[in-house]
Amino acid sequence: MKKPFVFQFFFFILIMAILIPMIFPFLWMFMSSFKTQVDIISWPPKFIFDATMGNYRKVFGEQNFLLYLKNSSIVGLSAVVLSLLIGLPAAYSIARFRQKRLLMLILVARLMPGISFLMPWYIVFSRIRLMDSYTALILSHMLIALPVVVWIMSAYFETIPEEMEASAMVDGATRQRAFASIILPLSMPGAVTAITLSFIFSWNNFMFSQVLSMEKTRTLPIAVYNFMSYAEVDWGGVMAAAVAIVTPAILLTMIFQKYVVKGLTVGAVKG
Repeated sequence: MKKPFVFQFFFFILIMAILIPMIFPFLWMFMSSFKTQVDIISWPPKFIFDATMGNYRKVFGEQNFLLYLKNSSIVGLSAVVLSLLIGLPAAYSIARFRQKRLLMLILVARLMPGISFLMPWYIVFSRIRLMDSYTALILSHMLIALPVVVWIMSAYFETIPEEMEASAMVDGATRQRAFASIILPLSMPGAVTAITLSFIFSWNNFMFSQVLSMEKTRTLPIAVYNFMSYAEVDWGGVMAAAVAIVTPAILLTMIFQKYVVKGLTVGAVKG
């Protein structure tokens, strides 16, 4: 009886040692969003303070936060939908026809730093007068979403037996019909994973929005940047805006957690 208790105790300590460094920044950000500027920068840090909603009033009142929210939703959802329309057939082709070189090429494109695409995008969009447009942001965010969709779904399609679609084609269905009617319904956990991750990556993207957008199409990460100036940083506004930005991403991840875990671990164990 003593040994299992000791094992559980040390296992609990290990879990806490891992979780506390991960959770503490989020708790500190949440608490700071209700603090005044003086309380935030005070030393030693204040864990007991008079809460204020002034920072959130700044975010939703003084800043055009709802416009940024709309822009982020339009850009993120559009980038994900277009990435699915292109990425799902591409991932199916890679999985069924063993196009590993194409898959590696997509991986290389994903691993390249985003800033290497930024200047070409800026030149192209400025020449064709698409700066400060949803088109420019959606296409740039697809650089993030499309490789995620292809990589996750190609691995998932490989786990689906080819005999299932082969039997459908024997009965007269085309490959496209078998793909739409059989393969896609079976791959929903992988699709949910790809949708969730690609949307979160798009939602949190700062660099493309900072350069390619202006007042009309700025997205949520720019709301945080607006609280920073040359003279000072409004830490309360930064924290409140950060809380408002990460909350939808956290809720989305919690809702589809089991699908994300299954989609990321598919193919890890083969029997």
